[in-house]
Amino acid sequence: MTPFDTVLVADWSAARRAPAKPSKDAIWLGITRHGVSLDPVYCRSRLEAEAWITDLIREETGAGRRLLATFDFPFGYPAGFARHVTGSDDPFALWDWFADHITDAPDGSNNRFEVAEKLNALFDGPGPFWGKLHKDQWPGVPYRKEGIRFDRIAEKRACDSVARAASSCFQLAFPPTVGGQVMMGLPMLSRLRRVQGVRVWPFEDWTEAPVVLAEIWPGLIEPAVKAAMADLGPGAIRDREQVRLLAQALAHLPAADLHAAMTDLPDEAREEAWILAAEHRDTLTTLTRHPPSPLRNDCFALPPGVHWTPVAEALDLLRARLAPVTKAETVGLADALGRISAAAVNAARANPPLPNTAVDGYGFAGGRDAGAHQMPLVHGRAAAGDAPGAVPDGHAIRVLTGAALPEGVDTVILQEDVVVDNGTVRFSGPVKSGANTRRAGEDRKIGDPVLAKGDRIGPAELALLAATGVGAVQVRRPLRVGVLSTGDELVQVGDQASAGQIYDANRPMLLGLITQFGHQPVDLGAVADDRAALRARLDGAARTVDVVLTSGGASAGDEDHVSALLEEAGAMALWRIAIKPGRPLALGMWDGMPVFGLPGNPVAAMVCTLIFARPALGLLAGSGWSEPQGFTVPAGFAKNKKAGRREYLRARIQDGRAEVFASEGSGRISGLAWAEGLVELAEPALKIAPGDPVTFVPYGSFGI
Repeated sequence: MTPFDTVLVADWSAARRAPAKPSKDAIWLGITRHGVSLDPVYCRSRLEAEAWITDLIREETGAGRRLLATFDFPFGYPAGFARHVTGSDDPFALWDWFADHITDAPDGSNNRFEVAEKLNALFDGPGPFWGKLHKDQWPGVPYRKEGIRFDRIAEKRACDSVARAASSCFQLAFPPTVGGQVMMGLPMLSRLRRVQGVRVWPFEDWTEAPVVLAEIWPGLIEPAVKAAMADLGPGAIRDREQVRLLAQALAHLPAADLHAAMTDLPDEAREEAWILAAEHRDTLTTLTRHPPSPLRNDCFALPPGVHWTPVAEALDLLRARLAPVTKAETVGLADALGRISAAAVNAARANPPLPNTAVDGYGFAGGRDAGAHQMPLVHGRAAAGDAPGAVPDGHAIRVLTGAALPEGVDTVILQEDVVVDNGTVRFSGPVKSGANTRRAGEDRKIGDPVLAKGDRIGPAELALLAATGVGAVQVRRPLRVGVLSTGDELVQVGDQASAGQIYDANRPMLLGLITQFGHQPVDLGAVADDRAALRARLDGAARTVDVVLTSGGASAGDEDHVSALLEEAGAMALWRIAIKPGRPLALGMWDGMPVFGLPGNPVAAMVCTLIFARPALGLLAGSGWSEPQGFTVPAGFAKNKKAGRREYLRARIQDGRAEVFASEGSGRISGLAWAEGLVELAEPALKIAPGDPVTFVPYGSFGI
């Protein structure tokens, strides 16, 4: 893995301010942190992007994370250009020259073509800058490249040839317009390099710098971008996917390759700059398609000295160390039910799109004071679906519920409150202006948020998406959760159980829980206490599922093969959690796949699944971490609780009080079915009498 904790890829732009709705040909920022891809950031202007990047630099350095910030435009010009302009070969002198001469307004208007004219005037003959938006403007900038001689200054840098980049930093118009990006990007870099802790590769010593700025070229992963766009289908934004994939690839580039890419450079790089990883095109492309797991093998490791982990601390550790593992895809609304949004969605159309009437009645302009009123009716009517017409001032029109208001109508009176006679409508006031109407966009305006990233899409969300003109959404693929039972003592229902054997209750219970959590359950069957057989089953699971829940074999005994295999793989932590029922929870990684080793006891397995696995699975699925909602109710029981562990009692509400199951024995599965939820008792010693307040967490708060 790269020696950087966070990687930023900025797709820069020389264009004017972009629209509010995320679109192509704008500024997109791709970010990974600890190898996990974050949602790309859309910036409408260069000023907005610079402020965002500056904040990111300060956030990462403040958190002690090392940042590699890359930008998709040249950091330098061909050899000799800087000296010709500034009298020095120092590339930073050229950066500062551009910072002094370029102006950039909030709306994106800028003076880059005027600056190009000044630069061209320093050279004999036409150029070297060429290409412009209007033939009849900026006479000092040639419209086309013909006639420009690149004899004193080369047209391209050495790294452009190595990377097989198509364009030159002197080309200001006609795609690809890299020249405009450079002019509008170098002033920003000139300011960023003055932020504390920032160094620029390859011009400065970057090896110990908290923040390193570097040049990148997205064309290095072009095949992967094309493949991703084909998979995502219509509606996907190329620039967005490009920065996401490139940030992902750079974040997972092996440290040895990255070090070689940043140190083995020709002399030209000291003045011209260099494209990072220009020689590692194939490796980067492969890493976009098959990135390593976003979870590290040591992500479950406990701090030294921890023996009994409090429940709250265990939950905090899980929340901090897990990240989404599911990939994104674009689907139509018919396939979106129950899926988790992979990106925020904004309204493509206002809802309602036009002002309309909320009732059947008569529409006219303006309110009316108290007293009697009479207005002539225009011919026809306005019904739902009709194109809005127009109504002269002082006239009224028949309107039906849902009809778009005709021009000249902003108020509606109910049909029950009027008398229609001989082509006129009569009624008594007062009538408030705007009565019985809906404003255009009063529910959602164009560009308003419809879904947040991580939202689960239900029927109501489908209705809102459809109403606002969104026909396809980017969603996470369902989290595939494998369920595996272990133990010689297990027999499957339907088979004959001998003395000493028990029926496997955990697997159907866990598969049912996974289904109710909204994930895709995968039955991995049961495995006897055979380490080789268990290894083979886990190997197969790693190819077909995203995460595995096992039950049994999670402690440290002779036949606890789950924890033993994870320990053998070098990626296991046995969390001894201060919880009742439960305690041992084996957490580990198997070939990049998280494994939750649950207790074998069904009651403990269910409680640990609800308390630990459920929020962790939500985070892995991309829906984020969710806490169950508890309610304070009077106790319908008495109990003397010892200090040390957090306890969960099977309970239900009876006559407004929390009644607990008669036995706390972990083998009493009937108590799970009897209960409606759990009573949660904190770690300190407690003496509970009937009527005392306790926390009741209904099963519904866990999503079951």
